[in-house]
Amino acid sequence: MPLLPGAEPFRHDGGEVGVLVCHGFTGSPQSVRPWANYLAERGLTVSLPLLPGHGTRWQDMAITGWQDWYAEVDRELWRLRERCSRVFVCGLSMGGALTLRLAARHGAAVSGVVLVNPANKVHGLAARTLPVMRHLVRTTKGIASDIAKPGIEETGYDRVPLHAAHSFRGFLRKLDTELPQVTQPLLLMRSPQDHVVPPADSARILSRVSSLDVTERLLEKSYHVATLDHDAETIFEETHAFISRLVGSPAAASHG
Repeated sequence: MPLLPGAEPFRHDGGEVGVLVCHGFTGSPQSVRPWANYLAERGLTVSLPLLPGHGTRWQDMAITGWQDWYAEVDRELWRLRERCSRVFVCGLSMGGALTLRLAARHGAAVSGVVLVNPANKVHGLAARTLPVMRHLVRTTKGIASDIAKPGIEETGYDRVPLHAAHSFRGFLRKLDTELPQVTQPLLLMRSPQDHVVPPADSARILSRVSSLDVTERLLEKSYHVATLDHDAETIFEETHAFISRLVGSPAAASHG
């Protein structure tokens, strides 16, 4: 199955500091590729995987679940650990949720966490009916391209497969119980005006994690896919500054 434009995974071999970047639910690497590029251009080793079932057509996603998506980012984390002395994990939306689980489960293997509009719950009345509705209706309308900046589109599905949404909901409920295991330094950036993930999700995450080093930034000019929006440069700069502070500037120590 051919990939959608920009949906291919991305890897860059740089210095001793590695960064894993995770895209969101029904999205693709395209939505976070500028973030990955920015970090790669500054000498970091970067991995941006394509999650299973994403980046092609929604029918492919309908036969995948959270275990598949998590397994992919878990593999990439260990690939980075094999060649890097420190690894940071970043994620947008569901990518933020995957990031938090990596941090909760792998402890010191993750040096820090960067979240942009992270998801904590599948919202709305429809969420409660997913266990039944997924057997009756295959899809609902898509959530891609919640972007304030004119002329910018996210490469993602125009339909959400309900089997996948049901799996995602189960994953978020599981993750919520694991959040207290997150102890790493954490940078959370969120858009007050987000039509996909409400501010309550970020508030819930911040209230549940055990991290002592926590920074929150507001992305006032952007919607959900802030990595392609007006505040994108702020996200990139803040991420690099966060990593640099934790590893000692510059963030990209030479490899070897």
